[in-house]
Amino acid sequence: MGGMRIAVTGSTGLIGTALVRSLRADGHEVRRLVRRAATSREEVTWDPQRQYVDADGLAGCEAVVHLAGAGVGDHRWTASYKREIRESRVLGTAAIAEAVACLDTPPRVLVCGSAIGFYGDTGDRAVDEGAPPGEGFLPSVCVDWEEAAAPAREAGVRTVFARTGLVVAREGGAWGRLFPLFKAGLGGRLGSGRQYQSYIAMHDQVAALRHLIDTESLEGPVNLTAPRPVTNREITEAMGRVLKRPTLFTVPAPALRLALGEFSSDVLVSQRVLPRQLEESGFSFAFPEIEDTLRAALR
Repeated sequence: MGGMRIAVTGSTGLIGTALVRSLRADGHEVRRLVRRAATSREEVTWDPQRQYVDADGLAGCEAVVHLAGAGVGDHRWTASYKREIRESRVLGTAAIAEAVACLDTPPRVLVCGSAIGFYGDTGDRAVDEGAPPGEGFLPSVCVDWEEAAAPAREAGVRTVFARTGLVVAREGGAWGRLFPLFKAGLGGRLGSGRQYQSYIAMHDQVAALRHLIDTESLEGPVNLTAPRPVTNREITEAMGRVLKRPTLFTVPAPALRLALGEFSSDVLVSQRVLPRQLEESGFSFAFPEIEDTLRAALR
């Protein structure tokens, strides 16, 4: 990639911030979509709830990366917050896809954020992009989320769905909450600890998103996860070794359900997801193992 103009939604989120920093460091022009009046030519106004995008701001963009959406674990899953989770993704994606499709010269690629929540609980079974959707709230959200990008696909824009796993970062997300607990010696396994958790280092997440932009052969769903998923027990042990802290505590499943409500089912679900499309397209992981990933996040 060189000297491209790229539009990004969710640019102030954990992943979006890192992606924008990486793109700009390499000389690309980034247009950030903001939910207010734009104050510079680097900003584009949009309102996903009203299905509005200032399409003029997307003119000349060779790629659009859509990462915006309400945080799945930010609040207890009340009926109203579940509606916000779904609408923020479906309405936002529909607005972006429609805007892209209506441009006189559309971007050559639309990278839409998605999640491995698409697969539901896979137990010990390893799955790749060919697996069907699972059952439950998050799989149904992911299905609707990806289907909302249909206008862009129908307009001939190469559309990629970045089905992201647990991003390991000190600055935020699930791991941003875990690191302080484990540093204090209060970390431990969740439930039985036998559930698989498919993770990815922040460095590899950003590199993979850029790989999706640049690799013409990639289209449709692509799993953004490290190549060797590990169990929660293995993650807990690795956290203990890296941080040199005991990991004696266990959070039993009933306690998680009491504290988190319905969201606890997503915490305890087992997802053994493999990045087949990424690996077959030549992507190389800088941090394929959990300990290296944890050390990279702490540097």
